Amino acid sequence: MTRIPHWLAQHIAALRVVLVLTVLTGLLYPLALTAAAHVPGLRDKAEGSTVKGVDGKVAGSSLIGQSFTDAEGNPIARYFQSRPSNAGTGYDATASGAGNQGPESVVDTPDKPSLLTLVCGRSKAVGDLEGVDGSRPFCTDDGVGAVLGVFRDGGTSGRVTRVVSLNQACPAKPFRAEYEGVTVECAKEGEDHSKAVATPVRGDAPADPKVPADAVTASASGLDPHISPAYAALQTPRIARERSTGEAEVRKLIEKYTTGRTLGVLGEPVVNVVELNIALDRTYPKQGA
Repeated sequence: MTRIPHWLAQHIAALRVVLVLTVLTGLLYPLALTAAAHVPGLRDKAEGSTVKGVDGKVAGSSLIGQSFTDAEGNPIARYFQSRPSNAGTGYDATASGAGNQGPESVVDTPDKPSLLTLVCGRSKAVGDLEGVDGSRPFCTDDGVGAVLGVFRDGGTSGRVTRVVSLNQACPAKPFRAEYEGVTVECAKEGEDHSKAVATPVRGDAPADPKVPADAVTASASGLDPHISPAYAALQTPRIARERSTGEAEVRKLIEKYTTGRTLGVLGEPVVNVVELNIALDRTYPKQGA
């Protein structure tokens, strides 16, 4: 009887292991998980928690936010607006991410606005859209960070010799006429302000702004489909006007798509904007078409 060479027997055994593992992990295991995922109660989540629009077609996912803006990026007035997003050009699931700017980001650069200016600009835009005061502490009236570049004869201390409004490029009028007796200048393009001490100015804006924080800051993932009840309430008069209905009816819809704290204690109540806007189109099809 001819014996198989030892080296060939090892290769055959290895091939058998590969085939068995391929069948188990590449075929049977995925099929078993797919079957388990289609158990009643799990199927919707397994398929991406999709939501359908008025036409019955998939309109998105209840777990991923969307931008309700036109081709130019302007808010569509008949829809509730989502919070800002840093994921790609906005709510791009393939580019989830944050802006990576912290509280010390207060001075604009030629290629990128500071976090403070982003917040100020968004707050002003939301205030204009909703017809409320969009002012915030440390923001100028024209929607940029209220930050002065203060030059001193001792470097970081001593007498003030010059003051520049760092985020207001010439010929813009500085938000403040003078600082410690020195006239404030607008920022000239290309000028070096590295030796100035960046000094944020609080201003006289209310400590509790009309525009909620989630309306001016993005989530960590950039895909959050939720807004705060406060932001939803701020938008209610506009939605009621655009949908030709009463504010009480809009508030009922908001309440329907509001989720409370997890386990009753974790986090804050949130409103799912994607589901809410689909409900608006379903409830008021003529106005939402």
